Amino acid sequence: MNALEVTLYELTRWFLTPVLLLIVAALIYSLIALGGFAMEAWQRRTGRHRSPLLAWQQRHGGSSDDLELHIMQRLEWLRITSRSTPMLGLVATMIPMGPALLALTRSDAQGIGDNLVVAFSAVILALLAASISYFILTVRRRWLLQELRVIERTGEGN
Repeated sequence: MNALEVTLYELTRWFLTPVLLLIVAALIYSLIALGGFAMEAWQRRTGRHRSPLLAWQQRHGGSSDDLELHIMQRLEWLRITSRSTPMLGLVATMIPMGPALLALTRSDAQGIGDNLVVAFSAVILALLAASISYFILTVRRRWLLQELRVIERTGEGN
């Protein structure tokens, strides 16, 4: 390999640890969000749920547009997680593939295995985090839009 190729190879290896840490952070965030989601679903089912959207409107006032903006802000991290984590998983898969291919040229089965374990573990965790956050995002968006509709209809009746 020439100097440019070696530099690119080394540069990509530096990104593996931060990408893996971001995947772990996304998984932790999605599991915490799943716990909050499960609690909210239970509260909704038992009739104990208090609308955070209505509470926000009572504190801050505002129109439907303001409430829609609040909904977008509330769902923002779920959306970012659900969309960016698969890309991080792809990056975490591709970075170890270079060393795995180099190990293949040396007939180093241990090196191939070590690198592939990292690659596939990272993509699996990334896809789990993305799937969980996308599920929560989808259902919570519907819940919040239903609450918004109730607030709008109540406002029309006044």
